[in-house]
Amino acid sequence: MELIINHQQKFFEEAPASLAELMYLETSRKSKGIAVAVNNQVVPKTQWASTVLQDRDSILIITATQGG
Repeated sequence: MELIINHQQKFFEEAPASLAELMYLETSRKSKGIAVAVNNQVVPKTQWASTVLQDRDSILIITATQGG
């Protein structure tokens, strides 16, 4: 499966079962302060587990950071 994550192609031999599984793999198990959009549609965290990814989906992951 090919996914485009933050504008970079990434290939998976075994496709993540859901957006929640992808986020677990991509964010080092961090879950707070993260916003995700799939194909330009924001996906609430409550829907990550039920969001099934398709080949060539575009995922944008935004992580909040501290600083000023």
